[in-house]
Amino acid sequence: MSLSVATVWRLLERHGWSWQAPARRALERDEQVVELRKKEVWPRVKASRRHVALGSPSRTKPASR
Repeated sequence: MSLSVATVWRLLERHGWSWQAPARRALERDEQVVELRKKEVWPRVKASRRHVALGSPSRTKPASR
């Protein structure tokens, strides 16, 4: 199923959602945990992205170059 951006926006509005950014950070935010995640977890997540290989998408047909 595919929906247009306008349709998604109408559905969100119907359910009370709006395009707003929080005015301030959450009181429960733990800055030490955030910094730890930035230093240790994020580089691993970022590095695990797949790289697109050039060639034919067919497994039976060799890539033409």
